[in-house]
Amino acid sequence: MRVAILLPCYNEEVTIAEVVEGFRQALPKAEIYVYDNNSTDRTVERAAAAGAIVRREPLQGKGNVVRRMFADIEADAYVMADGDGTYDPASAAAMIEHIERDNIDMVVGVRRQAGDDKAWRGGRHMGGRMLTRIVAFLFGKRFTDILSGYRTFSRRFVKSYPAIARGFELETELTVHALELRLPVAEIETPYKARPEGSESKLSAGRDGLQILRIILMLLKEERPFRFFGSISLVLAVISVAISYPLLITYIETGLVPRVPTAVLSTGLMLLAFLGATCGLILDSVSRGRREQKRMAYLAAAQIAPEPSPASAKPANPKPGPGK
Repeated sequence: MRVAILLPCYNEEVTIAEVVEGFRQALPKAEIYVYDNNSTDRTVERAAAAGAIVRREPLQGKGNVVRRMFADIEADAYVMADGDGTYDPASAAAMIEHIERDNIDMVVGVRRQAGDDKAWRGGRHMGGRMLTRIVAFLFGKRFTDILSGYRTFSRRFVKSYPAIARGFELETELTVHALELRLPVAEIETPYKARPEGSESKLSAGRDGLQILRIILMLLKEERPFRFFGSISLVLAVISVAISYPLLITYIETGLVPRVPTAVLSTGLMLLAFLGATCGLILDSVSRGRREQKRMAYLAAAQIAPEPSPASAKPANPKPGPGK
């Protein structure tokens, strides 16, 4: 199999050479790509010196970098990891074996603590578990670590994935894409280390956590519109019934409606509830059509990358034929 290792990087001069060398030892025949995302240090120089194929993506954000990688690079299997030295390159061989042997479309490296607690500082482990449970509740429980950046993909997955995410919410979008299309997936435990001294994390637990929650809600609206709008409609209907119940009792007892503004509010809320449910039903049909299109794009993508056709060239000074 033609294997491509994808390393999106932003200011990782401390670790990138070691990461490239680690993947070269784990997968000697793989091509290693480092896509620099406007680094201001020596990431590019050190990645090139380590033997990686270095390219640049000017749009800031991990999602933008991975979108460019998936579009540009041709391979049969892809390994995506971070350039910060926290993931174990030795696990890549087993993850690729799942892709090749079992026709798996995405294998997630489930992070397991290696060494001290620094890799999970700031409550990130707890936040990751909470977000994983939210995705499992809304879309299905097939993953135990949706925020892992260490993954392998089949060619079909990569070439049919409609990348929308811009930043670190990328992993959530990859997970929901696999769940919605019911693709074959797997997980493998892999050691997760703390960053070495001198290397700084680009993550902000609060800001990026809120961004991931926002993308989960957006994906729920896009992929499960009836569930999204139906939940809002249910809340509005319950509020409408709650505030109209005393009016109904008064009307039954006296035949009068003493609080007209409250009655108007209750009626308006119930109309909004019915409108929301109707929108959800219509958008659910649209979402089903989009899901079918993504499935067809997945099936249309070749499982094996086409070999580059050799350039046809004629000899510069062809020998004259007989009789010429």
